Amino acid sequence: MDTEEFFLPRSRAANERLHALVPGGAHTYAKGDDQYPENLAPVISHGRGAHVWDVDGNRYIEYGSGLRSVSLGHAHPRVNEAVRRELDRGTNFVRPSVMELEAAERFLATVPTAEMVKFTKNGSDATTAAVRLARAVTGRPRVAICGDHPFFSVDDWFIGTTPMSAGIPAATTELTVAFPYGDLAATEELLTRYEDEVACLILEPAGHTEPPPGYLTGLRELADRHGCVLIFDEMITGFRWSEAGAQGLYGVVPDLSTFGKALGNGFAVSALAGRRELMERGGLRHSGDRVFLLSTTHGAETHSLAAAMAVQATYAEEGITARLHALGERLAAGVREAAAGMGVADHVLVRGRASNLVFATLDENGRPSQPYRTLFLRRLLAGGVLAPSFVVSSALDDADIDHTVDVVAQACAVYRKALDAADPTPWLGGRPVKPVFRRLA
Repeated sequence: MDTEEFFLPRSRAANERLHALVPGGAHTYAKGDDQYPENLAPVISHGRGAHVWDVDGNRYIEYGSGLRSVSLGHAHPRVNEAVRRELDRGTNFVRPSVMELEAAERFLATVPTAEMVKFTKNGSDATTAAVRLARAVTGRPRVAICGDHPFFSVDDWFIGTTPMSAGIPAATTELTVAFPYGDLAATEELLTRYEDEVACLILEPAGHTEPPPGYLTGLRELADRHGCVLIFDEMITGFRWSEAGAQGLYGVVPDLSTFGKALGNGFAVSALAGRRELMERGGLRHSGDRVFLLSTTHGAETHSLAAAMAVQATYAEEGITARLHALGERLAAGVREAAAGMGVADHVLVRGRASNLVFATLDENGRPSQPYRTLFLRRLLAGGVLAPSFVVSSALDDADIDHTVDVVAQACAVYRKALDAADPTPWLGGRPVKPVFRRLA
């Protein structure tokens, strides 16, 4: 048994205090301490670039920063300077700021497949607004979600389809149906079964695998033929696939799309964008029924819009998307080599586009395993790597990647021992991590 110990006493105490005051101990379920090995959930003090420090004073190389939102690294100087400039000028007024005009112009120049945009604070508000708009313009009640994608919104139309459906009426959930990614025939069958009932198809245009050839074009054609709205959730693919998102990379134009995460480099800003004909239904220059599209007190705070503009400028001028891909390719190659060297290449897998890597941990029978994930995370943490995924930020450098690969190799050595024993329990240090979406706490 590996006897090396790693303690986080101050983080452990802070987690206890958080649970006493905040349901779940965090404001995002994916950041909960149940996602980390027992008593090894660091509470962060601060971050800079690709590194964060916990309240115990440990420094980590961080991946998946801010749930993929901090793609330029923490406290990015160009973004921070843009934010500071607006803070001294006021952040929220009784009428639109000129910053709202400038930010809209910048966004639509970055994502030229959209004709209008409306900003808000979080992704859920944007996706729910897209669904509401689709229902309004089609007069149809059903929402078709891609069942292979893990998250679209905190709102009832989506959460009711997950194991955490407590508090959501069944009548609401029954209006949401699912289609499989990459399968046009199954999607057409769904649209035919619910002919003239489906308001929209909503999906992430790409995920851990590339879209099959012709798939997105075929989906566009299906939506047109059946009279429903095609919505691309570009929260993750926006900027990481290209500055104009997956729609810019693959050349398929949705009716509506939603952006967030990387858009603000950690500042709260997201966007609903799309065709003028649809978007204007949420405005004042049409003769139809008004759609309550998006209306939030803080949706257009000037400092967040300034952050978004600085992010877009940085991506364009510094070739950030290409850098993310290069870093991810180096990391993926190193991790695969380390896993192969320790004889666990069939058990520790790296998947996804280079700019959006995740890892899978499989047991001795080749099945996804939370206990083996726990073992792996525990060894990464002990080596100074905080990695719920391997999603890179542009602040990483080659030394960070090399150190990460070294730590992964050490973790894989322990992984091999557990596989040989056909039991990871001695290396877990407590209960295994748990999936976010589950019925019971």
